[in-house]
Amino acid sequence: MSLITEEMRAKAEFYRGDELCQVKAKEFLKEIFLPNGLLPLQDIEECGYLRETGFVWLKQKKSLTHKFEKVGRLVSYAPEVTAYVGPSRIKKLTGVKTKELLIWVTINEIYVDDPPTGKITFKSATGLSRTFPVSAFEIEEEVK
Repeated sequence: MSLITEEMRAKAEFYRGDELCQVKAKEFLKEIFLPNGLLPLQDIEECGYLRETGFVWLKQKKSLTHKFEKVGRLVSYAPEVTAYVGPSRIKKLTGVKTKELLIWVTINEIYVDDPPTGKITFKSATGLSRTFPVSAFEIEEEVK
């Protein structure tokens, strides 16, 4: 069952379609000072941002497993990813897991140090955390 209601959609910055949502997701990550490659989703059907609460969502057609080559980590994204965001931080994240040894661990918080150190930290509800270089999650943008 989806956490997103029609009332939320009505109040939010709301977009449909993969191409537009890809652009908006990267713009949004940049706006909150996080690396633009953090959400490598595909076939995004809709995305939204409710600025008054910081609630964000992205819906894709099916779950996706992505390998971040620079850090050698597999990350699984559910069909619906939700979170509350603020500057340099994502909290109460749902729909994202990473493979740690042989088990999948749910990630519920992501943050970049302030002042910036070039590091990004991923935390699970169990207290397990990993820190990596921010650059491992950046995508080179095409200059137009």
